[in-house]
Amino acid sequence: MKRRPSFSRAVFATTIVFLSMPLLVLVLYSFNESKSGSWTGFSLRWYAQLFLDSPRLWRAFGNSAIVALSSALVATVIGTLGAIAVNWYRFPLRKYLRTITFLPMILPEIIIGVSLLIFFSGIGLRLSLFTVFVAHVSFNLPFVFLLVLARLEEFDASIIEAARDLGASEAQTLVRVIIPVSMPGIVSGFLTAVTLSLEDFVITFFVTGPGATTLPLYVYSAIRFGVSPVINALSVVMIVGTIILTWSSRNVLKYIAAK
Repeated sequence: MKRRPSFSRAVFATTIVFLSMPLLVLVLYSFNESKSGSWTGFSLRWYAQLFLDSPRLWRAFGNSAIVALSSALVATVIGTLGAIAVNWYRFPLRKYLRTITFLPMILPEIIIGVSLLIFFSGIGLRLSLFTVFVAHVSFNLPFVFLLVLARLEEFDASIIEAARDLGASEAQTLVRVIIPVSMPGIVSGFLTAVTLSLEDFVITFFVTGPGATTLPLYVYSAIRFGVSPVINALSVVMIVGTIILTWSSRNVLKYIAAK
């Protein structure tokens, strides 16, 4: 009789509980009536304050959303085209390009932030939301590039040869064959880029300017005066949004794969 892996299940369950415990505490205390760490009663006052009396917080959240979506979109387009070029064409510097792509992922964020700050100062570009956008595109590119490239290396290249034999041009092969096949990697790269952009603090701290405060910078400035339960409420809203987005993207990827 085959024994059940009870020990493995116990370790798995313990790990899940350990990782989920901080989130559960966060959700619980977002409904706490008091600002203190002790539980005094159930209340929705912090959610009401979040949605009705937190204009600076929502302005920072709006900046983060604008930068995350726009930088992820640009990084996805450039990274996808770059991955297709590296996978499709054979040119002299192909191997070096793939190696250089890993650098932004390996280097510490503080080095990237300082380097971008020196670059923007050197060309005389005023620090603003645009410089944050450029910085986020630069460090999102490698992730999109590698995710799409991994997807491209999985499918059979004979499909491209078959498309050419049927008279398809390079543009038609790109639009009708390569991009649809690469769509799971493209969607994954876009969502990864959005996530990395929303959570980034170090690089944004160096390249941001007046009026370009993002959500991580706002939270950092707010916790210096004590952790506000409004931040807990916002975190719960973002957790719910992330769950909905993950569930939706999973269904989209299943639909794309089935199609």
